[in-house]
Amino acid sequence: MKAVVNERYGSPDVLELKEVPKPIPKDNEILIKIHATTVNRTDCGFRNADPFFVRFFLGITKPKQKILGSEFAGAIESIGRDVTLFQVGDKVFGHTGDKMGAHAEYICLAEDDPIAIKPENLDYEEAASICDGASLALTYISRSNLQKGKRILIYGASGSIGTAAVQLAKYYGAEVTAVCSTTNLEMVKSLDADRVIDYTQEDFTKDDQTHDIVFDAVGKSSFSRCKSLLKKGGIYFSTELGFLAQNPLLHIWTSKIGSKKVMFPLPKYTREDVAFFRELIEEGKLKPVIDRKYPLEQIVDAYRYVEKGHKKGNVVITVGKSNNTE
Repeated sequence: MKAVVNERYGSPDVLELKEVPKPIPKDNEILIKIHATTVNRTDCGFRNADPFFVRFFLGITKPKQKILGSEFAGAIESIGRDVTLFQVGDKVFGHTGDKMGAHAEYICLAEDDPIAIKPENLDYEEAASICDGASLALTYISRSNLQKGKRILIYGASGSIGTAAVQLAKYYGAEVTAVCSTTNLEMVKSLDADRVIDYTQEDFTKDDQTHDIVFDAVGKSSFSRCKSLLKKGGIYFSTELGFLAQNPLLHIWTSKIGSKKVMFPLPKYTREDVAFFRELIEEGKLKPVIDRKYPLEQIVDAYRYVEKGHKKGNVVITVGKSNNTE
């Protein structure tokens, strides 16, 4: 099969499209023919080993996992003898967790990995762009007891995590203030945000409203800058560690001192969450946002684009000549 392989850390140019052995499913695994995947910030960070300490998990001198990619949509080609949850021919979507491997024509995953039947109202490309951003957003939102009557400010509301966070927050009944740039205002408004602040025109940290939650979905702000936006007992989330890993440290510090808290939950990817996203999608309460699409052969260009830091929602990679209208 074809797969995008990175033998060493570095720029997008280290990626190579190669022929590699097609995987064979174990007794509890399914073999998925991938029709679409994505390139996201995690892929870029793993490829470049940024921050450096991730090498202690990924490989000190070179990557242990040579095929990146965490989101996918495709069809099941074969199953192991112990598999009961899926059948050959099922159209599925999901997340590989920490296994990666979706930048390829095929992947084997355990049947209890974060996988579900693809929503009927999405094509493969749309379905592939849901799980990473939505799972990360749900990880944070579920820790905040977000509900009707609460206010949340989402900075970076136009990215893959931010667009999912806006929609999930609205699903839970919150009042959403979304922060993005001028070019993304209309798109974010279409996600039903209650207020949208253009950060190129005004300093969102000086907003005259206070919020129960401030969610920095791009990791470009800080607790100190956003503290005044929080109500007493409010929570600040960030998707990044921050300077010198300050956010995990602030998580510990603010849990003991002060009324305003920093939380830094570790992301989780579960089969139950993917099934939940499927329900929301079919009910019209969660929809994918796709910026650009590239064929697998042009994945280096996709990485370069993602690393510019201005993508709207998701960047999708089409794999093979699949019928993405199915």
